[in-house]
Amino acid sequence: MLRRVQWLTYCAASITAAIGLLGFFPMAPALASKPTEVTLPQVQLINQAIEQQWRAYELTPAEQEEDGKWCRRVYLDLVGRIPSYEELLQFMRDRDGDKREKLVNLLLEDSRYTEEFANHWSSVWSNILIGRSGGTARNSFTSREGMAKYLRDCFATNRPYNRMVYELVTATGTTKPGTEGFNGAVNFLADKVNNEDATLATSSTSRVFLGQQVQCTQCHNHPFNQWKQQKFWEFNAFFRQTRALRRFSPGTRDVDFVELVDQDFAGESGVPAQAEIYFEERNGLTRVAFPVFIDGTEIEKSGYVSEVNRRTELGKMIVSSQYLDKMIVNRMWSHFLGYGFSKPLDDLGPHTVASHPELLETLGQEFRKSSYDMRALMKWIVLSRPYQLSTKITSGNEADDPAMGEPPQFSHFYLRQMSAEQLYQSLIQVGGEARGSLEQQQVERDRWLNQFVVAFGTDEGDEATTFNGSIPQALMMFNGDLVKRATSIESGSWLGKLAQSPSRMPDKVSSLFIAGLARPATAGELKVAAQLLQARKGRVEEALQDLWWAILNSNEFILVQ
Repeated sequence: MLRRVQWLTYCAASITAAIGLLGFFPMAPALASKPTEVTLPQVQLINQAIEQQWRAYELTPAEQEEDGKWCRRVYLDLVGRIPSYEELLQFMRDRDGDKREKLVNLLLEDSRYTEEFANHWSSVWSNILIGRSGGTARNSFTSREGMAKYLRDCFATNRPYNRMVYELVTATGTTKPGTEGFNGAVNFLADKVNNEDATLATSSTSRVFLGQQVQCTQCHNHPFNQWKQQKFWEFNAFFRQTRALRRFSPGTRDVDFVELVDQDFAGESGVPAQAEIYFEERNGLTRVAFPVFIDGTEIEKSGYVSEVNRRTELGKMIVSSQYLDKMIVNRMWSHFLGYGFSKPLDDLGPHTVASHPELLETLGQEFRKSSYDMRALMKWIVLSRPYQLSTKITSGNEADDPAMGEPPQFSHFYLRQMSAEQLYQSLIQVGGEARGSLEQQQVERDRWLNQFVVAFGTDEGDEATTFNGSIPQALMMFNGDLVKRATSIESGSWLGKLAQSPSRMPDKVSSLFIAGLARPATAGELKVAAQLLQARKGRVEEALQDLWWAILNSNEFILVQ
């Protein structure tokens, strides 16, 4: 086994050397006519604003990306996996000038992709709302299954974003599917309202939906903007009627699920009609706070739910706020282009200078006019010119380097790694099919994903996907069950069918590169493949298996480019 891994590692290194600089390799010309201009006014609005910045910064944008790589990119971003070999070839053979728009419409609107689309975006938003580890611990107040079910329903039916946010902020009910009163939306706040006077609910809600980083003002005034400690506790007061009640498994003290309820809040002085909260400033003075929204809008001070439901009022004000529009535009732009208009992504406070402030403002207004249509927003972004560009860095755009701290100008597509979820689903797509019961599949998926996630230990549950070559990651990719299944040459497998096909060996090799990397093999890679076939003494199945393993373990495979 060790010798085989060493040999395959050598193959992977040889292929990587043959590839050269990742992301800049030319593909064979695609069978397509010149692309037609997208006439959607929102797409033209984006293009005009971005192109104006290019002129202002004297940047020459990269050329349009080749069809194959762009197809791979848009599949990863919209449905969370690379395209199948057949899907990719079908797109590349299409000669219509509007084929990119047709593909986007297919992925967003065709019922054949609804389930994948909903699952992908449910995964993305579960990570945003509760983190990758949310709902996985014993006695957790959060049900990951319940959160995912709610979000799948939202994205499958294209629920308006403002309605989704309102439901997440105001929901009551139980966390677990199948329980009486189940409402999956409660999982956003279920583990955030009981501890530390709902401070986590305060910071998460303002950050995720409004782009306001307020967590540091819990203890002191913000050093750079108008957010003061008073404003934090005024926002916090909206959550004081809400409690998460534990429901135990029969005969145990194990939490089975949680019920999120709104109850009368007596205030810290015990007078519900004036239900105040107190907080202490750094100088030792004690201050009082009542519910006040970030724009200064006040509501009744009563803590009686029958007189005023504070979360309901908060939900109404959030979905009426201009920050809601700008924050979701910023978040979605970052998802597709790699960087948002602000840094950090979820900080749109007055101290933050956006790279394209007018575009952020106008696109937010257009999103509101669309009745908060998430699919429409996705479509505008992926059909815009910056999303069409290649990753190639030239003398005309090399100054556009946000990794060095410069504001992003989107004059070329920024290379980024797949998320752990995208990598998992892509390996499933190329042959590593999930097996066992749904529960067993979920256990395998969670165990696999955990090897690629780093938790930073912050109160907000910040996490990141990393491919750092750790021993567990290497074992998972080199010899894990998923990769074993993806590289199987059993009868009926995709690789087995390719090996048995009458095609010439160079064509079979190119098919592997097209399936995995959305481009044909180069002359250097064909040479390595010939050497591999010779080393395998002419056994085509084994040579293709080794080559496919090397492609799946290459740096290029895990890139969105």
